[in-house]
Amino acid sequence: MADNATHSYISSFFLVGIPGLQAFHCWIGIPVCLLFALALLGNSVIIITIKVEPSLHQPVYFFLCMLAVNDMALVSSTAPKMLGIFWLDAHKFDFSICLAQMYFIHTFCIIESALLVAMAFDRYVAICIPLRYTTILTTPMVTKLGLAGVIRATFMVLPCPLLIKRLPYYTKYVINHAYCEHMAVVKLASANTLINRAYGISVALSVMVLDLGLIATSYIKILQAVFRLSSQNARSKALGTCAAHVCTLLVFYTPALFSFLTHRIGKKVPPSIHIIFASLYLLVPPTVNPLVYGVKTKQIRDRVVSLFLSNKIISGN
Repeated sequence: MADNATHSYISSFFLVGIPGLQAFHCWIGIPVCLLFALALLGNSVIIITIKVEPSLHQPVYFFLCMLAVNDMALVSSTAPKMLGIFWLDAHKFDFSICLAQMYFIHTFCIIESALLVAMAFDRYVAICIPLRYTTILTTPMVTKLGLAGVIRATFMVLPCPLLIKRLPYYTKYVINHAYCEHMAVVKLASANTLINRAYGISVALSVMVLDLGLIATSYIKILQAVFRLSSQNARSKALGTCAAHVCTLLVFYTPALFSFLTHRIGKKVPPSIHIIFASLYLLVPPTVNPLVYGVKTKQIRDRVVSLFLSNKIISGN
């Protein structure tokens, strides 16, 4: 694939999958396929439910709809190639396609983080300044917040593949990963990669620090407002509206932080453990999010149940 004497550039990468567990790839593909199918089904149900139910045409559900679309895009950019590796031994990945997958994966992850910030802001306005909720979170404002998240992610991640394309790749072409992850690709370059590493870390840190800081600030304000309420029932009701969002935050950021830390400072963590967590970070949140919101949000739960019941009645007749 590469010629050392003439220094010819490699044209494709070889994705190993999960190092040390190649013998179990066939079995690992089963939960990956299930997560992929459930993510597509669950998020489709969320989008359709919000679209057909007029009472759900509110800012919080518009954000949820955006999250569902992004989750479907994220899992679709990852799972098919994983299944190709696990079930079809399709390890070879064209250089340009690998960079495209890397770009879209990281872009969708940053969009996801931005949407979680927007949803935290929605809860802050709803609980802390409810009388101004409809005047602050108008449809144009919701659209602007969503576009801002997309534009930020698009331009933050864009330098990553552009910086990689300037690097020479001569001999190393084996990626010990199940998908094209930025640092895994950078490490294979036959040149100094300080700029690439510095930019990658700065993007990851800036997104995490800024977004988690904004989310933490929103919830500190929310808790202050909630504990000022005199009624215990009112407190429980206010906190209950945040339950689904808090679960989504934990599901998304916990494996993200673990993956980020182990990749950079967890030298003793086995590569297979790191790659499994990195893969779960991309597959689990898109699968769990619709389940969390479906269970925790009464309006969505009731509407989904009524849709399925009406379909059963029609089929029965």
